[in-house]
Parts: sequence; C-alpha cells; structure tokens
Amino acid sequence: MDWTELTNFAVSLARASEVEILPYFRRNTAIDVKPHHSWDPVTEGDRAGERIIRKLIEERFPDHGINGEEYGVKEGKSGFTWVLDPIDGTRSFVCGMPTWATLIALYSEGMPVVGVMNQPFVGDLFYGNPDGAWNNYRGATELLRTRQGVGISEAAAGTTAPELYRGERDQEAFQKLHKTVKLMRYGGDAYFYSVLAAGHLDIALDAGLQAYDIGALIPIIEGAGGAVGSWSGSIPAEGGNIICAGSQALLETAITVMQS
Repeated sequence: MDWTELTNFAVSLARASEVEILPYFRRNTAIDVKPHHSWDPVTEGDRAGERIIRKLIEERFPDHGINGEEYGVKEGKSGFTWVLDPIDGTRSFVCGMPTWATLIALYSEGMPVVGVMNQPFVGDLFYGNPDGAWNNYRGATELLRTRQGVGISEAAAGTTAPELYRGERDQEAFQKLHKTVKLMRYGGDAYFYSVLAAGHLDIALDAGLQAYDIGALIPIIEGAGGAVGSWSGSIPAEGGNIICAGSQALLETAITVMQS
C-alpha cells in the first residue's frame, strides 16, 4: 500500500476544505443547533468544508465509502472509508477560538490507517500513517514523537470539558484521574491529542466521542509512538470513552486509576 500517496491526498483534502471554512471563522456566522442533549452548534462552515472534501473523494476514489458528521454515510465497495469531521470543536469555532480543527481519517477494513488534523488559522497541520507522524507548521515539517517515561503523578492531561462526563461512573472515573495527574487542562478539543503526539502533553481523554471525533487522531498518536485506549472497553476506532497517552505504560496506569 502506498501510504504516501494516500496521505498526500488526505492532506490535499484538508487544504481544500480550509478555503471553504476560513471565510466563516470570526465572522459571527449564522448558527444552527442540532437536536442533541447539549447545545451542539453547526455552521455553514461545517457544511461547506465537508461538501468539498466529499466532492474530491468521489472524483478521485468513487468506490471509497464516506462517513461525515454533516452529511452521513455513503457506502463504498473498496474496503476503504473516509471518516470526516469538517470542524471538530464547532463551539470553539463560533466563539472565535482557534482550537477547532478539520479531522480527516481513512479507514481500511474498519481501522484508521491515515489521519489528518488541520488548524488552518494557526497554520498547524498534523498527519500520520503506518510509517510515522508529522507536523507541518506554516511550511516547515518535523517528525513527531510522544514524551516517554512520564509517571502518572507527573503527567499533564487535557480534556474538552468536565461536564461532558455525564454518567455517574464516567464522572467518578474522570475525577480519580484528575486528582492523580499533575495538571488537567480544558477546552483544547482535538488539539490536545495532536500536541500529545508532538510530546507536549502526556494524556488526552474525552467521553462519548464519535468515530469522526477520534479516527483521524489515532494514526497521528500511534505513528508518534503513543497509545490509544478506552476506560470503559469501547473500540477506540468506533468512538466511545477515549483516553490516549504518550506511552503504553502510562495509558495502562491511567486506565487502572480510572477503573479503581
């Protein structure tokens, strides 16, 4: 398999989507709200970004499946499926905060093999595949490696928001970890997982994720030497309660703390 070709195509999708999305950022664009249990906004930036990505995939790989947050599932015939979140962190997007990202994953037989996280306003693009993981920051590319050898009591962690741990069991598990780590930060959305891959954070976690929230980030983290799991037994590639760490040892320790 030519991972370079597929990765380059995924990066080109991210670059095409930013042209459609950025005109809506910090413009107080109209907001629609999805009928969920919490305030879940969507903008024309979300929809425009996904439309161009889907169009380019259908032109280049018409037999590939597509699963996007805004426009749903198109079944494929090849064993490959593109899993898309055009704006992960729309709450941040509508507040003018540059912590949102475009997430693009390519799944092969149900597992993510290529992932791209793009934050075009900042100029940060993270990507990974079975050969490794990289960050392109405003044209300069560097290889990513997670931070190794960190104990749980010295770990820095990040999660989107504590109120998203809605079940009593999940909230209790989160509080156990929060009391154990050295630092817990909030509001980073997909950025936490990306800076973990870059070696600046040790643990990133969130409850109740969908596949399009996490799929793109798995090849980036694993390509950089990190580990991806769940404290409640879900399959990370399918979403659920996801926790990632800079090393397998730290991941196992963190899960043990949360399950204790």
